[in-house]
Amino acid sequence: MLFEVIMPQMGESITEGTLIKWHKKKGDPVQKDEIIFEISTDKVDTEIPSPETGTLKEIKVFENETVEVGTVVALIVTEDSQEESPAAQEVQNKSQVKSIEEPPSTTQVGGESVDVIMPKMGESVMEGTIIKWHKKVGDKIERDEIIFEISTDKVDTEVPSPAEGILTEILFNENDTIEVGTTVARITSATGRMPIKQTKAEEMNRKETELKTKESVNTTAQSQPKITEGSRGQASKYYSPLVMNIAKKENVSYDELENISGTGLNNRVTKNDLLNYIEDRKSGKMKSDKKEPAQSKAEEKHAASPKKVFEEDEIRKIIPMDNIRQRIMYHMVNSRDTSVHVTAVVEVDMTKIYDFLQRNKNSFEKNESVKLTYMPFICFACIKALKEYPLLNSSIDDKNIIMKKNINLGIAVSVEPNGLIVPNIKDADEKNIRGLAKAISELSYKSRNKGLIPDDIMNGTFSITNYGVFGSLFGTPIINQPEVGILGVGTVTKKPVVIENDGIESIAIKPMMYLSLSHDHRLIDGMLGGKFLKMIKDTLENFDTNLV
Repeated sequence: MLFEVIMPQMGESITEGTLIKWHKKKGDPVQKDEIIFEISTDKVDTEIPSPETGTLKEIKVFENETVEVGTVVALIVTEDSQEESPAAQEVQNKSQVKSIEEPPSTTQVGGESVDVIMPKMGESVMEGTIIKWHKKVGDKIERDEIIFEISTDKVDTEVPSPAEGILTEILFNENDTIEVGTTVARITSATGRMPIKQTKAEEMNRKETELKTKESVNTTAQSQPKITEGSRGQASKYYSPLVMNIAKKENVSYDELENISGTGLNNRVTKNDLLNYIEDRKSGKMKSDKKEPAQSKAEEKHAASPKKVFEEDEIRKIIPMDNIRQRIMYHMVNSRDTSVHVTAVVEVDMTKIYDFLQRNKNSFEKNESVKLTYMPFICFACIKALKEYPLLNSSIDDKNIIMKKNINLGIAVSVEPNGLIVPNIKDADEKNIRGLAKAISELSYKSRNKGLIPDDIMNGTFSITNYGVFGSLFGTPIINQPEVGILGVGTVTKKPVVIENDGIESIAIKPMMYLSLSHDHRLIDGMLGGKFLKMIKDTLENFDTNLV
């Protein structure tokens, strides 16, 4: 009998799921309740068991594909094929008749063609940039072997192969920016379907799908007039689907696109180039999109590129920004233009924690295999203050305040040579000092070794940045959107301070540290920000080391 394996509903509000791993391949025997694949949803990641004992006849949904609840993802045939239902037998008979009538399709001979798509690396991430291919066309690939690297607004990561086979097609080059869900390569699977025969209708549907895919990828070539060598002095530029979509929405003509100076590979126009142009046009910096016939080439160049262009010479070197630096720049400007930044600073006496570390850091590292630093204590104090003043753990949505029930504490991590990322500790309020120390160490390691997954950088509620690790005393950090506050941690330095004992003042040497709080004045006023900082200060200066 033929059984359908469907995408299950993992919660009342769940409407879709992403198949993240197959534990079986086509033709494998499966036992009832044996795990055959894993899925990821908005609520949970889980393993799905087989509904029956039999053979995995067909896989319809592949790894990294997202489908609606109820979609058939695979077919299982039981060993007792004689008990197939009349409907299933009829389908089989029809397929046999059709396969005799029609010539075999050559598109799947030698294995199934598996699409490799640009994965969705976060809830708000709509595109990714390929920064490196690890394989070339013709290379043999193992399942889960890294085939390329991508960079998104949220994370840089390596993308593994969804199947074993041969890399037969690469559709995009390094530094191309592509929308999520777009096919970037194809693999002929060594363990996929065997060569099959198709009906004319099936073949036409397949060709139609391929044609639509090519049209969506080559939007410029299909729908826009070409600028010839004679009319412009150079071949037509290539514009990514993302750039074309933005241009269409913002009514940017093709002639305007041709006049934008691109900062991407081979002077390609990037998303940021286009957005900057649109902003200049709205602000009136672009006087006119049309040129007079007698306009000189110098004037034409000046009109197309309103920004001053520097040329490399003996005293200047031009270094193009890499993708991650451009995205950091975009996010910093966006945060500055979104939140009303106000910064408050307090000075903290770290004597109690300093003394504890001097006595216990070596034994802690030996027992826990993790270095004990000031950061877990600072995180612990911050979490305590967030519980007391929950508005700091919220975000703004238009005229609404979104209060977060959980505390996902972001930890800013510098990434060589010139990058920054903010993964977060999920449910940080449920961890003690030891748990926080291990979580901080793990996130730092993953950040610097391209080991982060989308969940690591999504849904943060409040962030901490430790610029003191580089010797800075204090700073005014930029808020990590859409949060409303960020705590800055300065270096701990010994300095003379005035202390008072029994009414007698004296000068003592103390390990002191500045904490700065940048908060969004749209929601957090100075009083609330001051109370929040003071609670952190009081907790650190009077820390109960028995909690460790």
